[in-house]
Amino acid sequence: MQYDSILIEPVLSEKTNLMREEGKYVFRVDQRADKTQVLEAVRRMFNVHPVSCSIMNVKGKPKRVRYRSGYTSSWKKAIVKLAKGETIKAFEGA
Repeated sequence: MQYDSILIEPVLSEKTNLMREEGKYVFRVDQRADKTQVLEAVRRMFNVHPVSCSIMNVKGKPKRVRYRSGYTSSWKKAIVKLAKGETIKAFEGA
C-alpha cells in the first residue's frame, strides 16, 4: 500500500481541536492500514516524529430517509501522538 493513500483525511471537530493542544492528531485512514503503516505515513508526509498510534473502527450510525432506514458507512480512525514540541503545520494554518 502506498503511503499517500493510507491517510484519507483529517478529522476536524471540537474534540480533535482540543486533542491537538496535547500533540495528538486524528485522521481517517484506509480500512486495511495498521499502526506501523499509519506511523510511517505520518512521518513521511508531514516530516515529524510520531511516538504512538491508536486505531479504532467507527461503526456506521442508523439514518432514515423518508420511509427507508439504513446506516452510514463504517470507517477507521487513527489518533497519532507526536514527539513533544512538534506540530503539523497544515493543521496550524501555516
